[in-house]
Amino acid sequence: MEVQQLISLQILKKRVIIQSCIIILSLSFNLNAQDQNKLLAKANQNFKAFKYIDARAIYLDVAERGYSSQNLYSKLADSYYFTGDLEGSVIWYKKLFKEYPKDLDAEYLFRYAQSLKSIELYSEADKVMDEFNTLTGNDKRARSFINKRDYLNFIEMQSGKYNIYPLSINSENSEYAPSFNNQNQIVFASSRSKKTNSSKLHGWNEMPFLDLFSSTIKEDQISLEGIKKLPGKINTKFHESSTSFSKDGKTVYFTRNNYTNNKIGTNKKGVVLLKLYKASLQDGKWVNIEELPFCSDEYSVSHPSLNADGSKLYFASDMPGSLGKSDLFVVDVLDNGRFGTPENLGEGINTEGRETFPYVSNSGRLYFSSDGHVGLGGLDIFVSVPEESIYNTAYNVGKPVNSPKDDFSFVLNEDIRIGYFASNRKGGKGNDDIYSFKQTEELITSCKQYIKGNITNSYTNENLPNVNITITDISGNIIVQTTSDDQGEYAVNVPCNTEYIVSASLDGFISQDVVLKTTDVFELSHDISIPLDPIKATEILLTSVGINIGDDLSKVLQLQPIYFSLDDSSIQPEAEVELQKIISAMNKYPELKIEVRSHTDSRSSYWYNKKLSVKRMRTTVKYIIENGGIYWRRIRGKAYGERKLINDCTNNVPCTEEEHQKNRRSEFIVRK
Repeated sequence: MEVQQLISLQILKKRVIIQSCIIILSLSFNLNAQDQNKLLAKANQNFKAFKYIDARAIYLDVAERGYSSQNLYSKLADSYYFTGDLEGSVIWYKKLFKEYPKDLDAEYLFRYAQSLKSIELYSEADKVMDEFNTLTGNDKRARSFINKRDYLNFIEMQSGKYNIYPLSINSENSEYAPSFNNQNQIVFASSRSKKTNSSKLHGWNEMPFLDLFSSTIKEDQISLEGIKKLPGKINTKFHESSTSFSKDGKTVYFTRNNYTNNKIGTNKKGVVLLKLYKASLQDGKWVNIEELPFCSDEYSVSHPSLNADGSKLYFASDMPGSLGKSDLFVVDVLDNGRFGTPENLGEGINTEGRETFPYVSNSGRLYFSSDGHVGLGGLDIFVSVPEESIYNTAYNVGKPVNSPKDDFSFVLNEDIRIGYFASNRKGGKGNDDIYSFKQTEELITSCKQYIKGNITNSYTNENLPNVNITITDISGNIIVQTTSDDQGEYAVNVPCNTEYIVSASLDGFISQDVVLKTTDVFELSHDISIPLDPIKATEILLTSVGINIGDDLSKVLQLQPIYFSLDDSSIQPEAEVELQKIISAMNKYPELKIEVRSHTDSRSSYWYNKKLSVKRMRTTVKYIIENGGIYWRRIRGKAYGERKLINDCTNNVPCTEEEHQKNRRSEFIVRK
């Protein structure tokens, strides 16, 4: 992938480092303060000029001699980060935050999180992103992370839908930005130049400048063969990369350093940025190189992609109106070489980070790379499906196309579902490599909400495995069915912003139906607690415990307390469920005989409470006999009034209503 000479950071992707061969002479073992200041001034000058390799060599030398500062650690970390060596940046970002935690720019937190992802330390990266969210508040990258905390699960659901293949055209340097022309070829950028003297090496990463090459697609539609430089005047001594061809193959749009009419251009700070150019094919050569009219010396414009009919051109830029370090824009391609006014694709696509390398397929899908949307690390590839010609939502295309490293410049022939992309992942030949792929399954490209939760026993709070979960829409149509796992957990994904009925059922339990409305937040936690069927619960308990004379069945059967309201003897609805368990026990054991003991609290007079407890006892006995068909001689009752309080709430002792209620109870004592 391209690197600029003094190129703005906003557009360029991070580079993998080639070890600098710079030699620092005449450094004494113990640097004095003056020497340190001189070296750091030189390093800072190189850093400002984007000569990260040279700057890093000096920073490392100074750091190894024991010097430390916030500026040193931040510059060292960034020198790795901006050249794509995110692994190398981790140690220095870690030192930065450990030793200088106060008053740091939040962007360092974001870079640190991305660097941790590059070595797959996702839990640690998420903690750093939580801090980033606290500091930034309204940053879209932070909001996206908070709304998609379970992003790894979504990416896993999206994964496995591509087979990828390495290609023989890759060199030890860099190849990236493949594009289709109409000659059964792939055109790509490469720094494979054999000229490696210092004047031909770029200060950003000590690599040769990029040129444009073509390679023929073989019969298998996956492999490539033969490598040729594009003919004509399209390649120069500076960078050329990322092309897009018209349908007839006679016009190409491409990225180049700001080099027009053999003159190099810079912005006000002396930095060479990127511009878009177009060329026409005449007699087999690319000629008539023209700079596009909406380019400027003061901002970068790069990575073109024409839509299917050539009426719109998509590109990346940090021009005024950008939301982040690099945004995606679109401009109308008019007649006679004219163009409309570029329009930002908006917050549905662009973030405060970098969105770059757009590609619009024939069906109108927008593929692009981003480090602002939540991904696996570095640049990830995303897809967006237009809704009424507007791109609103981006979806990660998953593994194996995406990795913890930089993945970018994705193109796809939808007719045969074969395409190409670039990555600096481990296992490649060089810096960035091009891979081919075959798509085997359709991607998730509509809003999905990931719902997960625990299913528990409402009485014991224990997790319940193998519970049947059915989700239906409000019309009763089944959307998805699943079961809870061995830990009682379940997980499903359903369309967003819809109302559903979630049903949980298990033999021996009372089924529960819960109305649930999804949102556009990716992850939604929803626990469900289901009660045991009273009869089933009783059978389970009675087979697991013994019953002895004098036992209180309410304790044996783990009944909820059967309370009465103040000055009332009627059976409450919640008490009926518990009494059904008593009935079930007596039906299971025909010889079982019990004594119902009813009690009151201490309020009111002794004799009034005595009479009230008699009423409560008789009401309880009557309910068991009439509702359970129990023979009357098997059950008798006693009324104790306020004589057997279970706490200190006696007369004139101040107690809460909850404390008094504990005394208004019934017990079920085993007689036989």
